[in-house]
Amino acid sequence: MPAPVLLVIAGPAGSGKSTLCDRLVSEHPGFSRVVTTTTRAPRAGEINGVHYHFFSPAEFRRRVAVGEFLEWAQVHGDHEDRLYGTLKSSVLDPLAAGRDLVMSIDVQGVESLRRVARTDERLRRAMTTIFIVVDHERIVARMRERAKDHDDEIARRLATAEAELREAAKFDERIESRTRDEDFAALLAIVAKARHRSAGSQPG
Repeated sequence: MPAPVLLVIAGPAGSGKSTLCDRLVSEHPGFSRVVTTTTRAPRAGEINGVHYHFFSPAEFRRRVAVGEFLEWAQVHGDHEDRLYGTLKSSVLDPLAAGRDLVMSIDVQGVESLRRVARTDERLRRAMTTIFIVVDHERIVARMRERAKDHDDEIARRLATAEAELREAAKFDERIESRTRDEDFAALLAIVAKARHRSAGSQPG
């Protein structure tokens, strides 16, 4: 059986990381998205276990306490704090079954995954971290195109993006964002490299 790969994609808001994940899963059926977990309420059309695992805060923290998460974080929102994370079972079980995975996550979560990978051989062999590098002007343009954010929110996201961009050198691979098609072509080239690396690191 070919060694499975786990692509962990991060980048600032407006980098298109979620779009890349969706396109990879759509055009390459061998890939599945990792279903992450949140304490926020489902939005219209969202299905538990498909878009997210939706937990109550108490259930989320109970699972944190017994070590069920690979990574988790508390995100401070406008109205209430929300918890987000990735269950071990959402990643390690599919990898054990030989399935290729892709996920979109923030840089804090990637660092948590790196720490786990130091002591988990299966995760270490499978994982390739990818950062989407986007220049300042392009980020601003993409945020304004979405027309969802006010100027204050855009300024906040830009400050976060600048901090995230300083972490880019820590990633295994980087994609210098251009057009959506060029970014996807770069991602496919990374997939090929990841497959080769993962296969070469299998026990003999």
